[in-house]
Amino acid sequence: MKTILITGTNRGLGLEFTRQYLQEGQRVIATARQPEAAAELQALRESYPDTLTLQALDVTDPESREALSEAVGDRVIHLLINNAGYYGASNELGKLDQDEWGKVFLINCIAPIKMVELLRSNLVNAGSATVALLSSKMGSIADNGSGGKYAYRSSKAALNAAAKSLAIDLATEQIKVVALHPGWVQTDMGGPNALIDAKTSITGMRKVIAGLKASQSGDFIGYDGTLIPW
Repeated sequence: MKTILITGTNRGLGLEFTRQYLQEGQRVIATARQPEAAAELQALRESYPDTLTLQALDVTDPESREALSEAVGDRVIHLLINNAGYYGASNELGKLDQDEWGKVFLINCIAPIKMVELLRSNLVNAGSATVALLSSKMGSIADNGSGGKYAYRSSKAALNAAAKSLAIDLATEQIKVVALHPGWVQTDMGGPNALIDAKTSITGMRKVIAGLKASQSGDFIGYDGTLIPW
């Protein structure tokens, strides 16, 4: 049994990650800004009272992150999934808002790396751990054929760059790092016309995480196992 910490679990991909890992028999620390108000999370806790822990976390708030660290204590964490993300309300040329762009960067890039800093010793103590960063193909410069989406694209491209650095810096500590593209998923962010459902996306990403080799640390990989160009 492994311990997995997941951010942004109140809905969508984070919730499905939580559900599937619990079904697999793992221990999950599921975080959300208001877990007490997340009905589906609460239902999961009733079904898995011994293996699911709910913790309040606003990934953008240093005090909230520190409170989480204190709650986790010296528990070993085998897998950290930085799932919490934000699309932003201002993404198109001519309508870009500086403060909103900063918020997108804070949530999508800065906060995930701060989470790794925060829980580094917990990951090291696992002996062999993994950090999964939920990225997006929209952060691929090579794949950008339609333009637009400035704030979101740039934040995910920056996250990918940080993932590569993490992979290099944490290699000696036996921590693997992967940037994951979940696919175009039917969530609140992806919309109803997306190509796959959350169950398919998470099943695929769990397979990628489980099979990740040290030589793949720092790679950008799709939910279907394909390597995505930077």
